[in-house]
Amino acid sequence: MYLLGYDIGSSSVKVCLVEASSGKVVASDFSPKKEMKIIAMQAGWAEQNPADWWTNLRLAHESVMHQAGIQADDIKGIGITWQMHGLILVDKDQNLLRPSIIWCDSRAVEYGEKAFKKIGAEKCLSHLLNSPGNFTASKLAWVKENEPEIFDKIDKIMLPGDYIAMKLSGKIGITIEGLSEGIFWDFTNNCISKDVIEHFGIPESFFPEIVPTFGIQSTVSATAAAELGLKEGTPISYRAGDQPNNALSLNVFNPGEIASTAGTSGVVYGVLDHLDYDKLSRVNTFAHVNHSKEQIRLGVLLCINGTGILNSWLKHNFATSLSSYGDMNELASLSPIGSKGLSIIPFGNGAERVLENKDTRCSIHGINFNIHSKGDVLRAAQEAIVFSYEYGMNIMRGIGMNINVIRAGNANMFLSSIFRQSLASVSNAVIELYDTDGAVGAARAAGMGIGFYSDSSEAFASLEKIAVIEPEHEKRDQYLEAYSRWQDHLQAII
Repeated sequence: MYLLGYDIGSSSVKVCLVEASSGKVVASDFSPKKEMKIIAMQAGWAEQNPADWWTNLRLAHESVMHQAGIQADDIKGIGITWQMHGLILVDKDQNLLRPSIIWCDSRAVEYGEKAFKKIGAEKCLSHLLNSPGNFTASKLAWVKENEPEIFDKIDKIMLPGDYIAMKLSGKIGITIEGLSEGIFWDFTNNCISKDVIEHFGIPESFFPEIVPTFGIQSTVSATAAAELGLKEGTPISYRAGDQPNNALSLNVFNPGEIASTAGTSGVVYGVLDHLDYDKLSRVNTFAHVNHSKEQIRLGVLLCINGTGILNSWLKHNFATSLSSYGDMNELASLSPIGSKGLSIIPFGNGAERVLENKDTRCSIHGINFNIHSKGDVLRAAQEAIVFSYEYGMNIMRGIGMNINVIRAGNANMFLSSIFRQSLASVSNAVIELYDTDGAVGAARAAGMGIGFYSDSSEAFASLEKIAVIEPEHEKRDQYLEAYSRWQDHLQAII
């Protein structure tokens, strides 16, 4: 018996097949092999064509099925995870009306700010746990004002994972977790927010049926079964945004537990058991995968756009003579803690929520042509990403989040010894690295959705811890001195 996990990222689509009894990965692949294109028609814009997600899902899925050599009816559940906050619009025939406005697009900031003032800060924070900010609801408001001919054709709105579920089943649904990440959910009244949809002029008919995060949400249609080589009727039994799902993948379900990722964007995600929020919405609070009216489980999300993308930009534009990220890490390791006084403000990917939606751009401070080299710049970039995490984690601590242990997958920036050791030492937290990823987590969660696993402990019993990184207490003063210098540069800008 097997479980499928689909992870719809902005760089690629990953597919993973898990053997249910052992929890082991049988096969996995991703597509495309180069990063998917992000369309930026103007500065601060970011769009992708959802049809490209489906095309790449098909390619990766075909590879996984070929690797595994199993029969279609051996697959008993499908789980989906996706890049959060994207907006997908379809007409009554389920045709796409425009490309998706994705998570790192910042065009809707002013729409969220106006809504926050009009609805009222206290009302927004106590009911939505956030400002409408630059999230899905505000992106839809932008479409309403700037593309009225498209808005008039909308039948349903979706998030990226809902679109994939629609392609698999022909049915459209959305979860409470999905509604909350779009800033459509009223946590006080446990319903779609009347305040938000009335302010933005969004018909309630735009919202699909609410489906459970775990459970039989829909089943694979005959059309999708023929296209993918699946069995018609296979249950789609789990879906969640990438950060709640990443936490799930690391077995983070309970209050006080912390998960982190460091890919294109950087995230620290912790679980609360009571309604709480940052008054400035610099970190955001959403429904976690196991949230319910009866059992409050909220994810406090620190998301920083300008993190791993800085490292990627340096690789493609600055360190072109180096063949891999590993080579970059090796060269950076020759530079000392603090990068010889060099500091980088890494926020070059649009407005940052942690900075109250300011767009500071990326900047380099303290270059001395006589002492600094390429390795110093590369180390300073990794330290800058770490310092942006610590800046945000201090906000999380301010609303009662204890950060003693950080769990992460052994991927992306966490593959760098500089990054993970600097993060452990600056935050004074132990970092635990696990052999997992979002697609694996979604597959295991699909097993919970069909009832194969009795609970999360059983579903994640095979989760493998591969490394523990302790803070370097004897060198912490050096890390904190570099962080203080970085923070001074940031404060001068904002």
